[in-house]
Amino acid sequence: MTVTFYGYPPCGTCRNALKWLKAHGVDAVVKDITAEPPGKEELRQVAELAGLDIRKLFNVSGQVYRELSLKDRLPGMSEEEMLELLAGNGKLIKRPVLTDGSKATVGFNEEEFRQAWA
Repeated sequence: MTVTFYGYPPCGTCRNALKWLKAHGVDAVVKDITAEPPGKEELRQVAELAGLDIRKLFNVSGQVYRELSLKDRLPGMSEEEMLELLAGNGKLIKRPVLTDGSKATVGFNEEEFRQAWA
């Protein structure tokens, strides 16, 4: 199985997720989420496949999220506006994001990974 893995190279969580995938024989096409973030439609599909609200794709602990005061702004934003923000700045996206086109996970949780990717 080959998955697309959007991560951030300095991110420890992303490195741990990649180690887990390698240990479980999952091939990943690794993309730097800051250099080539997923587009709006891919983000919409990831949220749908992962069963998540678009708001759950935001990296709420990130510096850019805080700088843009998104905690206060998100409730008044449309889904399209949120997707525009996410697609325009990979640092706003919770990582890692994995998808094979039929399922997706956001963030690294070993149990979720085991169910989805093992």
